[in-house]
Amino acid sequence: MPTGVAMRDARERLFDAAERVLLRDGPSALTSRAVTAEAGCAKGVLHRHFADFDAFLAELVRDRVRRIEGRGAALRASAGTGDLVGRLADELTDLFESVAVAIVGLVTSRDGLRARLRRERPTGVPLLTDAAGVLASYLAAERDLGRLAPDADVDVLAPTLIGAAHLLFADRTGPTTGADAVRRTVAAVVGGVVREG
Repeated sequence: MPTGVAMRDARERLFDAAERVLLRDGPSALTSRAVTAEAGCAKGVLHRHFADFDAFLAELVRDRVRRIEGRGAALRASAGTGDLVGRLADELTDLFESVAVAIVGLVTSRDGLRARLRRERPTGVPLLTDAAGVLASYLAAERDLGRLAPDADVDVLAPTLIGAAHLLFADRTGPTTGADAVRRTVAAVVGGVVREG
């Protein structure tokens, strides 16, 4: 992009470019130059909006966390309807077929980014911890509606689902995880507490 030409929605354009680089080439390929080249803009555009590259990456993670939290309201609203196991399998697949696995790799591989994120949230893995919170809230709603056993420990079930699904999707270069494998995993984790007919 020529200097002096306004770029509409620069932040979102840069975030989307970073996701494409992450998904295509992995966390080690994510540099400010790779992001701006992918976005089709000058490197200075990134630095006009963010103090440095780690600040950009931290905001990318926060933005993707907000998206997950935004989906949580719709998920909670669906409680009491449909196939509980199928819904969980679909949510986990949507999460891990997105950029989540690559962002987890990014956070674990960049000390500066991890340190920035730790200032706000001293525990857990960003994105995965948030996704577990969304699932726990949904499972609590299902428990309140009687579709899970009254003693179902949703604060254990949710991160167990996240961890098990993450293992299914962790190798971004391997074969695609099938829907049946995800559903079997979800059924194994929550099968003992599901009470739907």
